[in-house]
Amino acid sequence: MKAAVFHGPNDLRMEEVNKPVINEHEILMKVNVSAICGTDVRIYEGKKTKGVRTPSIIGHELVGTVEEKGAEVTGFTVGEKVGVIPVIPCGRCYYCMNDRENVCANRTAIGYEFDGGFAEYVKIPKIALQSGNLVKLPDNVSLEQAVITEPLACCLNGQRKANVNMGDTVVVIGGGPIGLMHVQLAKIAGAKNVILSEPIVHRRDKAILAGADITVNPETDSLETIVLDSTDNLGADVVIMAIGVPALVNSCAKLLKKGGTLNLFAGFTKGVLGEIDPNVIHYNEININGTSALTRSDYYNSLSLIASGQINTEVLTTTGYKLEDIQKAILDVRNGNGMKSVINI
Repeated sequence: MKAAVFHGPNDLRMEEVNKPVINEHEILMKVNVSAICGTDVRIYEGKKTKGVRTPSIIGHELVGTVEEKGAEVTGFTVGEKVGVIPVIPCGRCYYCMNDRENVCANRTAIGYEFDGGFAEYVKIPKIALQSGNLVKLPDNVSLEQAVITEPLACCLNGQRKANVNMGDTVVVIGGGPIGLMHVQLAKIAGAKNVILSEPIVHRRDKAILAGADITVNPETDSLETIVLDSTDNLGADVVIMAIGVPALVNSCAKLLKKGGTLNLFAGFTKGVLGEIDPNVIHYNEININGTSALTRSDYYNSLSLIASGQINTEVLTTTGYKLEDIQKAILDVRNGNGMKSVINI
């Protein structure tokens, strides 16, 4: 089969590799559609290494159909449309036992410890099937729509951590696909005013289509002034960082009203630090938290939002890529040329 094999930073090669062979407890999934995550870009650049093997097949946003199933596998039939929840929790550690399976101490994942979706086929191991990480997709959801279920589920986790409420003013930093998912989820949660900060014009235009009330070019306009003008000089209830730039953390904290919440949603490069004024936290009593991955229930809730038509998936994706275009797809995400690159395999 064809696969994009990751050999190390900036070294992703199209190769012919052996098609996975399954045992009686596994499923062979035909990968019809995969998508590029910002994390894939960081892996490609060598900025994320945890859990990443070389050589290996990466890619954790994938949907497709059941190609083969082992004799002992029940609940699935050949040809069914399925999606993958990539994070596989152990179910036994402290975090799993305390409703934090997304940060399971023993977690494994498709696209990391197990080969992922930048290939024609992927093996779904027994542990993933036992944990319910293979999900049947609704008939009314296309595979191109379904492929954003996993990142949207991560955003649902982030919205929960950020505690977005009805009537809130929410500021989203970054107008990529993740930022626009947060815009849509904040409006669904009842946010009165959603302000998006993004320097790239086409992403600001898409943000308006996604439901943003105000878009700001931070290179030419003062985001702080616009936020204060929009909130009677109080500041935002919630700020969500959808880009991993440590140098922006302090300025984002200053956008909040007293008691507000800053959510560091995006992943940051290990070892790259940012300064923050502790007095902003202390005197304004703000909350700062982070978001990692998703829970299985987040995935199901995300899929329900897509199936019910509450999420505009078209503004989130750029289609037309094939597996042979994988490097271009990754670089287009990195450079902001499109939105989420969607690969039809």
